[in-house]
Amino acid sequence: MAVEDIGAAPARGSGRWRGVAASVGALLATGLLAGLMIMVASSNAARDRALAQERHSYDVMLLTRTVDGTLARAEATLGRYVMDEQPKTGTAYYNEWVLAGQQMAQLRRLVGDTREQLGRVEQLRSLYERRDRELAAAAAAAARHKETGGIPLFYQAGQSPLGPELRARLAEIADAERDDLRERMADTRASSDRADQLTEWFGWLAVLIGLGAVILGLLAFRAMRERIDALREADSEATRAQRLEQAVQQRTQELLAANERLKAEAAEREAAEAQLRQVQKMEAVGQLTGGIAHDFNNMLAVVVGGLDLARRKLTGDRREVELHLENAMEGATRAAALTRRLLAFARAEPLLPTSVAPAELVEGMLDLVDRSIGERIAVRTRFPSDTWPVRVDTNQLENAILNLAVNARDAMEGEGEIQITVANCTLKAGEVGELPAGDYVRLAVADTGSGMPPEILEHVFEPFFTTKPVGKGTGLGLSQIFGFARQSGGDVAIASAVGEGTTVSLYLPRDDEAVPAAAAAEILPSFGVDAAQPPSAGAAVVLVVEDDPRVSRATVGALEELGYRPIACSNGRDALDLLARETQIELLITDVMMPEMTGTELVRRASTLYPSLAVLFVTGYVGEAGEAEDLAGYDILRKPFTVSALSDAVRTAIGRRASEWPPASRAAAAG
Repeated sequence: MAVEDIGAAPARGSGRWRGVAASVGALLATGLLAGLMIMVASSNAARDRALAQERHSYDVMLLTRTVDGTLARAEATLGRYVMDEQPKTGTAYYNEWVLAGQQMAQLRRLVGDTREQLGRVEQLRSLYERRDRELAAAAAAAARHKETGGIPLFYQAGQSPLGPELRARLAEIADAERDDLRERMADTRASSDRADQLTEWFGWLAVLIGLGAVILGLLAFRAMRERIDALREADSEATRAQRLEQAVQQRTQELLAANERLKAEAAEREAAEAQLRQVQKMEAVGQLTGGIAHDFNNMLAVVVGGLDLARRKLTGDRREVELHLENAMEGATRAAALTRRLLAFARAEPLLPTSVAPAELVEGMLDLVDRSIGERIAVRTRFPSDTWPVRVDTNQLENAILNLAVNARDAMEGEGEIQITVANCTLKAGEVGELPAGDYVRLAVADTGSGMPPEILEHVFEPFFTTKPVGKGTGLGLSQIFGFARQSGGDVAIASAVGEGTTVSLYLPRDDEAVPAAAAAEILPSFGVDAAQPPSAGAAVVLVVEDDPRVSRATVGALEELGYRPIACSNGRDALDLLARETQIELLITDVMMPEMTGTELVRRASTLYPSLAVLFVTGYVGEAGEAEDLAGYDILRKPFTVSALSDAVRTAIGRRASEWPPASRAAAAG
C-alpha cells in the first residue's frame, strides 16, 4: 500500500501540472482571440468610416456638377427669353435659377463640417447673387416686352467675368473634395490591408489552437481517467474556434465583394456624369437654336416678300436701288440657308423618309461628288453584293454624304483618296453609342488626310465648332449629320489619328417593312430665278391661314400680284368656317405651327370634308407638329420664299390635286 501511494502521488502531481498548463494555454488562446476580435472590429469600423467619407466626397462632387448644369440651363433659357419674351420662357428661367440656389444651399449643408469648403461655398453664393443681379436686367427688359431690348443686356452679362468665376469656384470645390477623396481612399486601403493582416493572424492562431487540441487529446487519451473533463473542455474550445474562423472568413468575403461593387459603381458614375454633361450641352444649344429659328424665319418671310414685290414695282433706270435689293435678297437667302441648318441641328426639321438602297444612292451621286471635290482626289467605293435597305430622308442622306466628302477634301488639302463604303452589320446593345441591338447599314466615308488628335475629336459634333479658317465653315456640318442620324433612329461614329486620316461612319437601322411607303412630301424651292407667271385661266381663290399678321400680309400681297384672289385668316377654326361659306376656294395655303389647331390637323379635317381641295404647306419651323406621315402626299414651301417660288408652288399644288382628283373644283365635287 505504501508503495502504491508513493507511486500515485507523482502521477497526481503530474496530472495537476498538465491541467494547470492546459488552463494557462486556454486562457492565453482566449485572450489572443478576444484581442484579435477587437482589432478586427476596430479595422472594420475604420473601413466603414472611410467608405462613408468617400461617399460624402462623391455626393459633393456630383452636386457641384449638378449646380454647374443648372446654371448653364438657366442662362440658356434666359437667352431664349430675351428673344421670344414669352412669360412661359421667363418662368422656366426663374425656376432653373432658383433651383441652382437651392442646390447651393444643399451643397453648403454637405460641406458644413469642413471650414475651408464652407468658405468656398460662401464665396460661390456671393458670386451667384452678383450674377443674379447682372442677369436680372436682361430678364426685366424681356418681361417689359422691350422686343430686342434684353439682347444687349444679355450679351453684356455674357461678357462678365462672373460666369467663369462661378464655374471656377465650383471646380475648386470639386478639386478640394477630389483631394480629400484620394486621402480617404488611401485610408480605406490601409484599413483593408490591416483587416487582411489580422485575418491571416487569426488563421495562424486557429492552426495553433488546432494543434493544441490534438496534443491535449493525446494527453487525455493517455490519462483518460484523470483528464476526462479537460478533454471535453478542449474539444468544446476547438469547435468554437472553428465556427469563429468560418464566421470571420465569411465576413471577409462579404467586405471584399462590397469593395469591388463600390469600385464598379464609382467607374459607372464617372462615365454617366461625362455622358450627362454632353447631353445637357447638346440639349441646351438645340433648344436655343430651335426657338431662334422660328422667329427668324417669320421675319425673313416678310423681308423676302417685301423686297421682291418692291423690285417688281420699280420703273426706269434704278440700277443703284436694284443693286441694294439684290444684295438684300442674297443676304436673306444665306440667312435662310443658315436657319435650315440650325433647324436640322435642333432636329426640328421634319424628315420625309422613304425606303432606299444606300449603295444605289451613293452610286447615283458619284458624279456630283466628283464635281464637288475636284479632279485631284480619287473616289473609291466598296459595296456588298446585297445591301439591306434603310428608311431615311433621301435629300438629308445625300447632303450628309456630300458634306462628308467636302470635309474630307478640305482635310486632304485638295489631293488624296476618298473611300466610300457601304456594309451590312449586326450590332450588340451599346456597341455603337446608345444604339439597341439589331441589324444596321454602315455607310462610311474615309480620307487619307492629316487626321485629328483626341482633344479635337471630343468636340467635332458640337455646334459651331470648326477647325476651318474664319469664313470657311459654320461649324454646323457634323452636328447636322449627328442630328440627322439620331432623328433617323441611328447614330454616327468617328475614328481618326494624326497622320492616318479620318473615317466617319453613319449607322442606319435596317428597313424590314414589307409594305410600300406612302407618297413622300415634296419640298419645293424657296427662291425662284424666273419671273413669276400669272394663272393661265381665271383667278383662282386661295385661302391663306397664317397666325403671324406680317407674314399673312406679305403672302396675300404676293398672291394678289400674281393675279390670284386670296382670302386670309389667322387660325384653323376660322379657316374651316371660310371653307364652308366660300365654295370657290381651290387652294389652301397653311402654316404648320399654329396655336390651338396645327396646320396638319386643319388639313386632315379639310381633306375629309373637301377631298378636291388643293393643299400647300408654308412653314419655317415644324417642331413637334409636323410628322412625316402627316405631311406625306403634300407640297411644302419653306419660309422665306420669293414671289416666283410662291407662283411655282401654287401652280404645282393645284396641278397635283387636279391630276389626283377628277373634279375641277369643290363646287363640282359637291354637286
